[in-house]
Amino acid sequence: MEQVRSFVAVELPGELKDELLELNGRLRAAGHSGVRWVDPRGIHLTLKFLGDVSVDRLDDITAALTKATQGISPFKLEVGGLGVFPNPRRVRVAWVGMSGEIDKLQHLQQQVESSLAGIGFPTESRGFTPHLTLARVREQAAPDERQSFGHLITSTDFKAGHNIMVDAVFLMRSQLTRQGAVYSQLRSVRLGED
Repeated sequence: MEQVRSFVAVELPGELKDELLELNGRLRAAGHSGVRWVDPRGIHLTLKFLGDVSVDRLDDITAALTKATQGISPFKLEVGGLGVFPNPRRVRVAWVGMSGEIDKLQHLQQQVESSLAGIGFPTESRGFTPHLTLARVREQAAPDERQSFGHLITSTDFKAGHNIMVDAVFLMRSQLTRQGAVYSQLRSVRLGED
């Protein structure tokens, strides 16, 4: 049976992706060679990574997402502020933060996690921290490169002019290629529908 590498996410509006593309250009100009940049056109807000899933399970996953979104009305998120995981001295991931109706986002993510656990997907052990990944630092990057990149990220201002209206969740496919991951929508589920 065919397998698809998949995850559940919120898609971003095109205008926001354009702003992230401009931010990406500004940050890349600093010339950090030990960094792998995420293509801004593929950035999304991941709610749950599923891994390799048999295509015959897609209907069950969609049904679980429909159950998870019942009773949750659309809400708005704001995007801005840059940060790093785990800290500015040992950066592994650079990200853009989120604000706005975070409590509703947290509730949605918990419902997705719970519904998918009900059909056999293990729950995530780490807590959910809403963010948009901009870049990952390569394993072989030197400590001073990590620290320099951490300083760049934490000293850069960014406030998006466009918000995210969360009115659906998407079951996404991730195809790994030499040029990076290519994402496509497999299914969508509107919030609040029965």
